[in-house]
Amino acid sequence: MAKLVTNPELAFRLARAIVSDIALYNQKKVREGIEKDCIFDLLNDELEEGRELFCSRVSPEIPGWHHLYDRAIVDVMIKQAGRIESNIWK
Repeated sequence: MAKLVTNPELAFRLARAIVSDIALYNQKKVREGIEKDCIFDLLNDELEEGRELFCSRVSPEIPGWHHLYDRAIVDVMIKQAGRIESNIWK
């Protein structure tokens, strides 16, 4: 069994890497999800699989560790999609 990540900065980098891979391999779904304001519905399975991976690799002793993955979704997937036309930006 791999050692759990106990450093908050490393945990956040792991979360960002996981979300980055999800966004990279699902570019069409990301675009459609932003355009139609349904990104969490379209990517539910992928994001939950990523969350499970993150939770399996990070120590729950890190304060606020469970919010790091959600923050990574916003930072990596949502903010970077700001160039996509959508009513959610209005």
